[in-house]
Amino acid sequence: MVYETFSEKETIELAKKMGREAQSGEVYCLEGDLGCGKTVFTSGFAKGLDIEEAICSPTFTIVQEYEGPKMPLYHFDVYRISDSYEMDEIGFDDYVYGDGVCLIEWASRIEDIIPEKAKHITIEKDLEKGFDYRRITVK
Repeated sequence: MVYETFSEKETIELAKKMGREAQSGEVYCLEGDLGCGKTVFTSGFAKGLDIEEAICSPTFTIVQEYEGPKMPLYHFDVYRISDSYEMDEIGFDDYVYGDGVCLIEWASRIEDIIPEKAKHITIEKDLEKGFDYRRITVK
């Protein structure tokens, strides 16, 4: 499925809808260039889970945990991971096979340990369509 958004607000609303529909144990892999809106998307997704806390990119901590009334959200940023074995140190399997939902930015860096059932979301810019335009592909 391909979506087009033309503002940050539209991107948040799309992600919010997806968050409302999310189920415990699901994994979402987010791909896209630096600054394309992965963390903005995650912010909207969290709102769909009724999480009110501000979402920050976990670039230096690898994972941020957010408790919500529906289920926890585990937000990963694996940009700085050089090998998927490093994920063992943070208990990756406990998160991915736990009772929450996982969003993993730069998931292709650890694709060998991503569950088969994971959903893949690619966010792309196209400056010819405007600075805030995003093409969001969900597989």
